Amino acid sequence: MKRRRRHGIQVKTAEQVELMRTAGLLVGRTLQVLREAVKPGISTLDLDMIAERHIRDHGGIPSFKGYHGFPATICASVNEQIVHGIPSAGKVLRDGDIISIDCGAIVEGWHGDSAITVPVGEITPELRKLLDVTETSLWHGLAAGVAGAKLTDMSHAIESYIRSQGSYGIVEGYGGHGIGTQMHMDPLIPNHGKPGYGPELEVGMCFAVEPMVNLGTKDTLELDDGWTVITTDGRWSAHFEHTFAVTEDGPRVLTALDEGTEWFSKLGSDNSS
Repeated sequence: MKRRRRHGIQVKTAEQVELMRTAGLLVGRTLQVLREAVKPGISTLDLDMIAERHIRDHGGIPSFKGYHGFPATICASVNEQIVHGIPSAGKVLRDGDIISIDCGAIVEGWHGDSAITVPVGEITPELRKLLDVTETSLWHGLAAGVAGAKLTDMSHAIESYIRSQGSYGIVEGYGGHGIGTQMHMDPLIPNHGKPGYGPELEVGMCFAVEPMVNLGTKDTLELDDGWTVITTDGRWSAHFEHTFAVTEDGPRVLTALDEGTEWFSKLGSDNSS
């Protein structure tokens, strides 16, 4: 089936979006399994093995494994690690840690991509707020992903919410992206910026939106492994991501088990009060 492009962005048919939903559901369910597995004493390599087994057992292929040489199924980024952490048997989770788990899967040639940040045991109120702010900012960005909007309307919605919640570092240089027959496609979606810029969103476009928020500075450093990105001040970071499709009825979150119904209802209630 032919794939169209507008403004360099792949536009999917309704049938192709359904295939992406299949991939997205597999990613969402894999992350649910991983969330339940996170506990003090488990290694990030253990989590990676759980993820690969779940994806392959359910008819998918891990998107990340082998991608530009990445050696694992998930990115497992602990505490001051922002993104792209490589799972390791030596990285054992401890009570009070937080871990970002980024996961992708391919089903019938179509990709899903999503990330969650999970507390390990009991975490501090400061960290709990960091996770809440980051996840809620994601949903503000997703809610702005409607047909007729501009690309940076999503960026602005993310930044505006984070700024309203306190002094946080919003990571620059990394962000969301187009997705479909490849995991990373045009365009890049920053997590900050003015509204009203970039391509107009159209029905059938699909994007992965992923804010990364730090307790301290926004500045980052890539480690010598060529993958792991950390905060330069050593303070901790959170990361959430979902893949969604622009539809006539609004954003359809393909990696959320309920397609975003609960969160969009919550945001609507908050905005009307």
